[in-house]
Amino acid sequence: MNRRTVVVSGGMLDEEFTLQILKSEETEYIVAADHGLEFLYKHGIKPDYIVGDFDSTSEEIVNYYKTETKVPIRQFNPVKDASDTEIALRLCLNMGRKNIVILGGTGTRIDHIWANVQSLKIAKDAGAEACLMDAHNRIRLLDESNIIRKSEAFGPYFSVFPLDGEIIDFNITGAKYPLQHHTLMPFDSLCVSNEWEEEEVEITFPVGNVILMETRD
Repeated sequence: MNRRTVVVSGGMLDEEFTLQILKSEETEYIVAADHGLEFLYKHGIKPDYIVGDFDSTSEEIVNYYKTETKVPIRQFNPVKDASDTEIALRLCLNMGRKNIVILGGTGTRIDHIWANVQSLKIAKDAGAEACLMDAHNRIRLLDESNIIRKSEAFGPYFSVFPLDGEIIDFNITGAKYPLQHHTLMPFDSLCVSNEWEEEEVEITFPVGNVILMETRD
């Protein structure tokens, strides 16, 4: 089993869903990114590593981990060139982690969400698989053709968006709304809210990067 590393960031954290992921036997390593540390502290879960500028985290909690635990902490100046989530992701990659789940990477700040979605390319370029997850969404990056199975789906719907320009010869088979030899453009909503028609949906394209979102209400 390819056990996962979980980054807990400071966005939306549904309590039940987050605890289910953190306490699963599939979770091997936990990295707290700034405000995500407060969720872990509240629930008595000790992370394996802590990073952030801590501009949105209680000083009392940060001091607790500094003085009462031996958890490694990397503190950054708030004036920096990357988000706390990206810093945590790069830390995971530097440690050779290949299966990374980011919790708290979605929420009310759309600018932060989009930055986190784009950061999935950093993991892909490093030969790792990373995804954003919350109680309603799983967001991944595909850089090659892929089969997604209904029995393994996160929810009943999936949407596909190009990350870096148009995707030529884009195909979807096995879905309610199939496509053949389509040019997927970054300016329309054609591939929003598709559904499985068969057990296996195949997404194929010769080159490029697409965001796959599996969603549920």
